[in-house]
Amino acid sequence: MSQPTLRQLRYFDAVARHSHFGRAAAACAISQPALSMQIQELEAALGTVLVERGARQVRLTRFGEEAARRVRAILRSVDELGDIARASHERLSGRLRIGMIPTIAPYLLPAVIASLNRSHPELDVHVREALTSRLIDELTDGRLDTAIVALPVSEPALAEIPLFTENFLLVRRSADAAAPVPGPEALREMKLLLLEEGHCFRDQALAFCDLRGTHPREVLDASSLATLVQMVSAGLGVTLIPEMAVALETRAGGVSVSRFADPQPARTVGMVWRKASPLAGPFLQLSEAVTEATQGNGPQGNGPQGNGRQAAGAPATGVQATGVQEITVQGDGT
Repeated sequence: MSQPTLRQLRYFDAVARHSHFGRAAAACAISQPALSMQIQELEAALGTVLVERGARQVRLTRFGEEAARRVRAILRSVDELGDIARASHERLSGRLRIGMIPTIAPYLLPAVIASLNRSHPELDVHVREALTSRLIDELTDGRLDTAIVALPVSEPALAEIPLFTENFLLVRRSADAAAPVPGPEALREMKLLLLEEGHCFRDQALAFCDLRGTHPREVLDASSLATLVQMVSAGLGVTLIPEMAVALETRAGGVSVSRFADPQPARTVGMVWRKASPLAGPFLQLSEAVTEATQGNGPQGNGPQGNGRQAAGAPATGVQATGVQEITVQGDGT
């Protein structure tokens, strides 16, 4: 019996995860026929069938399910071996797989990449944008090195370090700019626009309004902060957005942005990684570079001031678009 190759194992792992040859091939950046051929060669090497092929979906055989668990452990060990080698150098270099949640990535990513390009020009950064639950799974499985998310994640296997804290701001129609800023009680009686289920920012907004575990008076869901702001501009309700998103999402106008009275709703943004990762030390250095990207004129300092109102489009953070090189952005589709 010939021995399986590492490439074949990675391809099989992709098929097991996606349950679809087309999506697995796209994730591996190869053609579907080439991936299918590699799986067939792996099955020939093992002398048994790994997957049941269907018109729309593939299913793992009983042996395939056991093989998938063992292959995942093998690949994780291989990746950790590479991490140990990288950690032996004075500076972190090579590929860095970093995840970000959708309510952070569009606003923080340019500044983070610019900072990493200055402090670690030898890094080849690959970015994965997905919901927190997906990022945690991929961190645990070794498919990501680190992630920037809202804390806490409270996962025993993960280390987490805070980067900065930012406030949530109220977005409503421009015509309502002079009206008093509602408190949590008043918001519970309004038509509240929120991100769809699965976004941690939705849960944080519901917590501020004390609506967790209850059904709000009226809630409309959206898949992005941009859509929420456009819905507000159209007069469909009010919403909350993180301070770092204000400059980008309100530049089209038609809305007003207001700061809540103290204590203001806020979130802590931080980095997480596997406690067992040999790159824990370099990740601490990276967290300092990320923090530097937001200091001075970053999310924790600027924003609506004075009377609690800010003109639509006025920047709330210092995060600006910059040139980005050697970066792969992989969307989650959720």
